Amino acid sequence: MYTEREIKNKFMKVLNIYPIITLVGVRQAGKTTFLKEQMKSQKYSYVLFDDPDARELFEEDIKKFEKQYIEGYELTVLDEVQYCKDAGRKLKYLAEKKRRLWVTSSSETILEKYILSYLVGRVSILRLYPFSLTEFLDSHNQKEQTLTILKRNIWEHMTYGGYPKVVTTTDYETKKIILKDLYDTMILKDVAQTFSIDDIRTLDIFTRYLAINMGCLISYDTLSSEMSLSFQTVKKYLDAMEKSYIISRVTPFCTNKSKEITKQPKLYFIDTGLRNIIAKDFQKEPSGNLFENYIFSELLKLGFSPKYWRTKTKAEVDFIIETDTEIIPIEVKVHRDAGKVDRGLRSFIESYNPKRAYIITYKGKKGTMMVGSCKVTFTDTYKMKQLLSK
Repeated sequence: MYTEREIKNKFMKVLNIYPIITLVGVRQAGKTTFLKEQMKSQKYSYVLFDDPDARELFEEDIKKFEKQYIEGYELTVLDEVQYCKDAGRKLKYLAEKKRRLWVTSSSETILEKYILSYLVGRVSILRLYPFSLTEFLDSHNQKEQTLTILKRNIWEHMTYGGYPKVVTTTDYETKKIILKDLYDTMILKDVAQTFSIDDIRTLDIFTRYLAINMGCLISYDTLSSEMSLSFQTVKKYLDAMEKSYIISRVTPFCTNKSKEITKQPKLYFIDTGLRNIIAKDFQKEPSGNLFENYIFSELLKLGFSPKYWRTKTKAEVDFIIETDTEIIPIEVKVHRDAGKVDRGLRSFIESYNPKRAYIITYKGKKGTMMVGSCKVTFTDTYKMKQLLSK
């Protein structure tokens, strides 16, 4: 059964504005499935660039490619275009011919300047991630919730992640097998092949180190020393994994105040299920770091770019999100009953006077309280989306 994706609203808004719509995101997040669902009523052509013949024709003679795959169709889907050389120039040619194209890529490389610079004003770029909690519940046809049902579903989503094939598999051991196969494919193809990394074993060890240390401050010098890698190699590995949508670096929220001194990023995994298979760490009860990573992932799927806040005196807030009109601090606690606000969040409220703040819990009593003029709400992952959309 097809699960409707939350990205559809954005997709429909740009559908008739741009000749090219590009859908980027990690492998097996459902990009092709989503696009095929949207083009059911149209006469379309589908090209997968894993096919060497299609890729060669695209690279060697775009006019012949056009005749072979595009002429006579209302729409053409070009899947995994990052494998093609000189893609930007070829896509520009097709856009100027007023060809309607939907393009996918499992790597951020399509957004590099040598591709994107050709497509300014001609393309809308959308990002598709693995299932959010809302999509996870929809895929299970879970319409009504109790606290027990919700907690069980959040645990499964956090533990095994949101990849559609994993979500729709009921056996937990089979979920692990799928995640392991998915990780192997990502490392070998999306990371190693796309970014010309030959030492797969070291890349694998490096990735496991990151998985074990998720949510921690990242020091390039420390990584270089502990992994016996050059600074340039560490940077290359991190860039490759981030552009392949495996990890994301979170930068500090800073307004140039002297007490906000740290500039080190934190590192989180886009999907906690993938992180768990890499770290070989499947917990019956989530750790604080795992739940924090999970909330980061859900914020990302809501369209936010979370930052974190930390001062010289080590007052800290897990996430700060910014809208057009306000900044919103978010603390993440596995277990916290309404009524207790830590020093870090109080310090941020005193410094920035936000209108609202949230403490997201896995278990604990919900409620609200005032800290100065700021309304602090204790809530869960499911209600977080509704509250942040206000």
